[in-house]
Amino acid sequence: MKIRSNVEKRRLQGIAIITALSSLSFLYFGILKPGKEATTFGFVLNDEWVIIKDWVISSQTGARIFSITSLLASAIAVLALKKGRSISVPVAVASFGILMSFLTWIASGKFIPFTGLLQGGLLLSIPLIFGAMSGLVCERSGVINIAIEGQLLASAFVSAVVASLTDLAWWGLLAAPFAGAAISYLLATFAIKFSVDQVILGFVINVLVIGLTDYLYKKLLIPQQNTWNSPPLLEVVPIPILSKIPVVGPILFTHTIVVYLMVAIVSMVTFGLHKTKWGLRTRAVGEHPTAADTVGIDVNKLRFRNVIFSGMIAGVGGAFYTVGSVGAFGKEMTAGAGFIALAALIFGKWSPIGALFAALLFGFATNLQSTLSIIGVAIPSEFMLMVPYIATIIAVTGLVGRVRAPAADGIPYIRGGAH
Repeated sequence: MKIRSNVEKRRLQGIAIITALSSLSFLYFGILKPGKEATTFGFVLNDEWVIIKDWVISSQTGARIFSITSLLASAIAVLALKKGRSISVPVAVASFGILMSFLTWIASGKFIPFTGLLQGGLLLSIPLIFGAMSGLVCERSGVINIAIEGQLLASAFVSAVVASLTDLAWWGLLAAPFAGAAISYLLATFAIKFSVDQVILGFVINVLVIGLTDYLYKKLLIPQQNTWNSPPLLEVVPIPILSKIPVVGPILFTHTIVVYLMVAIVSMVTFGLHKTKWGLRTRAVGEHPTAADTVGIDVNKLRFRNVIFSGMIAGVGGAFYTVGSVGAFGKEMTAGAGFIALAALIFGKWSPIGALFAALLFGFATNLQSTLSIIGVAIPSEFMLMVPYIATIIAVTGLVGRVRAPAADGIPYIRGGAH
């Protein structure tokens, strides 16, 4: 079978890029500039059951093995593409091989806490996942949500203040969704009722939230930090037995309630969008609102409700910054996470699972940069910060195929008027 469609051609180009990277890894890491010492990977983080504590492997041997694995997976991906099968698994294996080849080379003579690296990547991706789910619900309804950053930041602020005043982290977690919903109410009111340009509106809301939280931080939280900005943290809740599983246990089953809520919300959004009447109607008003209106769906009412709901989702992600991980609120502590969540949404092709994996990629790359800096590898940290964005460009242009937003995304609906 010949590869003819544009989507298949782009995917083949993406596989070619991965193959080239695998070849370069083999040549550079395995032959031309091999590491001279062994690399140690650690697999025990807490008190989980131990199968293997450390894995010591020659830097040169490891780079060669993982590069060859990546090349074989790339070849399998080409064959799968020609037969019309999914290339997700072989591409994932090939990408993992390139990563491991790089790690065994760059960490020659050093120790990498592999389980901790993955767990930290998951934790850093949590706000991004909540933000991406928030954007997904909005944009599947036909409303562009550039205000994710503001939703996360406002929720982090309110969560910290409420938890500090009550001295209960749970109250901070419960208050955060209402803060996110309040920001979403502004977005919904001006975007849906007054048909304001949604992109400009989102940026304005972000600037408003940043300015307001900065002002209150300087005038209230800093002078009276013990009262207003000393929130307790949520307790880690290990899941019995599952938390003891080697490697997987600490990564997936030893977290606070916020992480488990993330799993529940992603599952709920995925199921709701594709298996419920709400999901069918949501997709209808996002793709063809006029047709939805003709069958009795109140387009703007559903859009309004979904935007508020999306703010509540982002609110839980904002709470993670304070009562879930850091503790005290910091000036602009979200640091652009809302925009990265928006990128994850686009990278994931407006699908819950796609956005989930894209957010995990960003979180892992960020934690990888931090880990390599801590162990003292000879590579500029700025380069590592570029990695998730480079991966996004490669994936969007070559591997995920055509990326299309919902047809009515960003277009106000005026019943009986021009749309």
